[in-house]
Amino acid sequence: MLSMTMRTLGAVLAALMFTTAQAAETVNYGVQPATQPIYIARALGLLDPIEKKHDVKIEFRSFSYGAPENQAMAAGELQIASAGMGPAIVAAARLPAKLIAISILEQTAILVPKDSDAKSIKDLKGKRVAFPGEGSQQYPLLLKALADAGMSATDVELFKTKGSDIPTLLQSGSVDAGITWDPHASNALAAGHSRILMKAEAIMPIKAGHYIGNGEYARIEFIEKYPELVQDLVTANVKAIDFILKNPDEAAKMWSEQIGFPIEVVNYSLRESVSVYNRDIVPEASTIEQYTKFLKEAGILEPDDDPKFDPKFAEEALKQLGS
Repeated sequence: MLSMTMRTLGAVLAALMFTTAQAAETVNYGVQPATQPIYIARALGLLDPIEKKHDVKIEFRSFSYGAPENQAMAAGELQIASAGMGPAIVAAARLPAKLIAISILEQTAILVPKDSDAKSIKDLKGKRVAFPGEGSQQYPLLLKALADAGMSATDVELFKTKGSDIPTLLQSGSVDAGITWDPHASNALAAGHSRILMKAEAIMPIKAGHYIGNGEYARIEFIEKYPELVQDLVTANVKAIDFILKNPDEAAKMWSEQIGFPIEVVNYSLRESVSVYNRDIVPEASTIEQYTKFLKEAGILEPDDDPKFDPKFAEEALKQLGS
C-alpha cells in the first residue's frame, strides 16, 4: 500500500514538474488604446507563430498614457512597450531600456472648435488651451509652436487635462484650443466639431517630413536574453505597417475591433494623415539626437540624459522583408 502511494505521489510530482517545464513564459507588451501597429500584428495572427517558436505567451498590458507605462517597465512588469515618442525616449534615457523602432509618425495636432476665429497660433493669445501635462511630448510641441509665433506659455491660459478629454472640452466650449494625440485628435475631427489649427509636422518635422509620434522600446535584459524574439516582434511591426499601407480600410476595421474606437474615427486618421505610417522604422542617430535636444530644451530630459537605442532590429526587419 505504501509502495503504491509512493508511486502515485511520484507520478503526480513528475506530472507537475513536466507541466511547469512546459509552461510558456509570459512576455508583457505595454500598449495604449491607439492606432499602434502591434494591434494589427495581433489581428493578422502574426504573433501566434512567434509565441510557438519561442514558447512564450505575449500578453498586452494597456495604459492610457506613457507615464504609468514607464512606471510598469521600471518595476520590471513590462518587457517591451509601444508608446508615444516622448515617453519612449524618456524610458530609453532613464530606465534600463533601449529604443528599438519608430512605429508611427505624426499623431499630434493642435485643435480648435470648428467655428473658432483662430487662423494661426498667434490667435491663441489670451485663450484657454488644454494640454495633457508637462511630462507629455505634447507640452514641448505646444511650447515650440508658441515660441515660433513669438509667444510663450504665459501668453495663453494652460489647462491641464487628460488627452482623451480634450475632444469633449472642445465640443463644449470649455477650452479655446487643445493639443492631443491620436486617436483622440481624430475623434474630435471625425465628430465634426473641431478642426486642425496646426499639425505636428508643421511644428517639428524630423523624419520623412513628419514629426515622430510613437516608439517601440524594451528592457535591456530582455533584449540580451531573447534577441531573436525581439527581432521577430520588430519584424511583425513592419509586416503590420506594410498591411496598413496596402489595406487601410481593413486595418481600420481591425483597429476598431482591437481598441474599441469607432471605425469612422480610425478611417479619418488614416485618410487625413493624422497618424502616418512608414515602413522605415529605423531609429537613426541623427533622428534621436534631434528629438533628444528637443526634449532637453523643454526640460523633460536633463542635460546629462542620454537615450539608449539600437537600430539593428529595425534594419534587419527591413532586410528580411525587402523593398
